[in-house]
Amino acid sequence: MLFNKIVYGPIHSRRLGTSLGVNLLPTHAKVCTFDCIYCECGWNKPILHPTLPTFAQVHSELEKTLKELKEQCVDLDVITFSGNGEPTLHPEFLEIIQDTCKLRSIYCPNAKVSVLSNATQLARKDVVEALCLCDNRILKLDSAIDKTMQRIDQPLNKSLTVDQIVNSLQVFKGDFTLQTCFLQGDIDGVEIDNTTPQELQAWYKVVNLLNPKQIMIYVIDRATPLQSINKVPAEKMNHIAQQLRQHGFNVIVSI
Repeated sequence: MLFNKIVYGPIHSRRLGTSLGVNLLPTHAKVCTFDCIYCECGWNKPILHPTLPTFAQVHSELEKTLKELKEQCVDLDVITFSGNGEPTLHPEFLEIIQDTCKLRSIYCPNAKVSVLSNATQLARKDVVEALCLCDNRILKLDSAIDKTMQRIDQPLNKSLTVDQIVNSLQVFKGDFTLQTCFLQGDIDGVEIDNTTPQELQAWYKVVNLLNPKQIMIYVIDRATPLQSINKVPAEKMNHIAQQLRQHGFNVIVSI
């Protein structure tokens, strides 16, 4: 499922409420530093020179939509940067976030600005600066074990490690939302399950280290490019959440 517009929605998000989406990637293909086996946008497609929307295009489409929604008395909970891949790949990401915050203040001051990101671009100072301007920095970590992370997220950088991701996340000093998709199934007949005791022990350790202000855990909800993966039972998801809540963490569960 690809988003064929720069600005789309509003849609109802399981985790964020009434959300107006912003897609900073091509409208005809996914462009991402990960190729997650559960991504609703499907697999990455090789594009030599992907065409990204310009700052002017994003500004125009977003302002037009926000004006219309205000005239229609539609209340937004959030403006969400997600779309067809990794939004922080856009070279004008900082400028777009700065402009979005201004437009939000004019047309929907109660809405939050959120970014869903895989945290692979945090070595860029402009990306960190942009994320610090947002109300919700929602950054993913699907496993605390390298082998599992590589199999689930399939990063284009094959040398990427969990430690590298965790170290980069520490720049926010806990002021972010950690997002994890739990799943079970197999890849080419080899079992994959990031809910085993070994997986959870490693993940809890990272959670304690990062101490995020909020944790979102969820299961697959739409068709996935790899069809041999399944939803984790609600009982197990609630058990994972309870273990975190006992230690004072704010946890949102989407099942």
